[in-house]
Amino acid sequence: MYFERELHRGYNAYIDAAADDLGTQMDVGLLVLEDGDTYELFEPEKETALLLFAGKITLTYAGVRAECEREDCFYHEAYCLLAPRKTAIALTAHGHAEVYVQQTVNGRDYEPVLYTPASVQVQHAGANGELMGCMRREIKTFFDYENAPFSNMVLGEVLNFPGRWSSYPPHHHPQPEVYFYRFDHPCGFGAGFANGEIYRTGQNGLAVINSGFHSQVAAPGYAMCYAWGIRHLDGNPWQKTRIDDPEHAWLWKPDANDHIFKG
Repeated sequence: MYFERELHRGYNAYIDAAADDLGTQMDVGLLVLEDGDTYELFEPEKETALLLFAGKITLTYAGVRAECEREDCFYHEAYCLLAPRKTAIALTAHGHAEVYVQQTVNGRDYEPVLYTPASVQVQHAGANGELMGCMRREIKTFFDYENAPFSNMVLGEVLNFPGRWSSYPPHHHPQPEVYFYRFDHPCGFGAGFANGEIYRTGQNGLAVINSGFHSQVAAPGYAMCYAWGIRHLDGNPWQKTRIDDPEHAWLWKPDANDHIFKG
């Protein structure tokens, strides 16, 4: 399932678990703030992740005051706050700012964590020329089961280079996943393959992946960055689980494309 929203100032809900979680077990939205705007969150039962896509904000939570600034998600690393239930969070914008919001029920109490550009985990996938460079991308993980086992969620970003593929070769995992798309130009676009369907991706679009093998591609000339969020299943947390499509598993061979243009 893929859809877009007409954005307005304030909180823009994409998934509301109280109405329909679309199988994700999460709330997902985009917070749009202008200079001087403030926004407060307090969830008695849900943990909250806030990912700064762009702008400058002041975050206040649990006695901490943090200044976070990111020009964009293509050339600058992120700030991401993960906070447990019953945490009062306040945001103040200093200019236009856009913040991705992801929440889910979690009965555990833990100390809030602010992941900064210095702490982001980056995997330079496909950087060694695999498949003639067609799946080169940067996989960025803010928190997952390894560094935040106390959370019921996973959150990261993928920087998809223009004309390249990501989530590739096609794979799946039992845990549903959410992709929230950004492009370096508002008219940028790409395509997603999931749930047995093909859909056109665009700026601020959201995909919910519930079943089947999935993969992504960005149109030539347009860089694509998407936040990827997963809610651990009860008794089955996502631990970098990857089940490759057996039809395309041969693409992992180091010499998979050596026969192309060689004769």
